[in-house]
Amino acid sequence: MAHFAEINSYGLVLRVVVIDNNDVNANGGDQSAGAEEGVKKIVPFTTGSRWVQTSYNNNFRKQYAGIGYTFDFTKNKFIEPQPFASWSLDSNDDCKSPVPYPTDTTYGDNVRYYISWDEAGKRWTGKDDQQNSFAWSPDTSSWIATGN
Repeated sequence: MAHFAEINSYGLVLRVVVIDNNDVNANGGDQSAGAEEGVKKIVPFTTGSRWVQTSYNNNFRKQYAGIGYTFDFTKNKFIEPQPFASWSLDSNDDCKSPVPYPTDTTYGDNVRYYISWDEAGKRWTGKDDQQNSFAWSPDTSSWIATGN
């Protein structure tokens, strides 16, 4: 099965549909303009203006498209949405936090912290299984109890 993203004129992905490989092959094959035109005949647009093939296995166009992703027409790839205002794209067009993800993700007998991004504090926070709160310190590569 082939997957196509409906995008608007700004490259925003509106939805992703599944198309039979026979329909893709009959209209020019993978990643072809003909295949995009063929999809347009099978599945009408909602509010989009173009179908672009995406790879479920990330074999082309960087990654599998999802609703809210953007298709970069110049780079010919899908880019994930920015999850937080403080995050930015790196040289590979991946969203990165301003603080690297914690290198220590477990405690005790290899029990995982529940880790999340705190946008207001611009830091990684974690909770243990007792709901104790911690903040990640990239300077010391350790968790610091915050008491909340």
